[in-house]
Amino acid sequence: MKKQVKCPQCGKPVIWSPDNPFRPFCSERCKMLDLGAWAMEKRYIPGEPASSEGSNEASSNDTDSSEI
Repeated sequence: MKKQVKCPQCGKPVIWSPDNPFRPFCSERCKMLDLGAWAMEKRYIPGEPASSEGSNEASSNDTDSSEI
């Protein structure tokens, strides 16, 4: 028995099978729409912003150059 799920993009029923190269999506279009939403930061994983010492140096250098 094959499992049926809903496409996370459009909600259309999809057979969960290795034969579907776009799973869990119903089509390449829905897969690409989802990828685009992640790329445009419409979707994200909540959390603290990443920081490192390198990024602090870059911001202090930016301040120095604006003062010249």
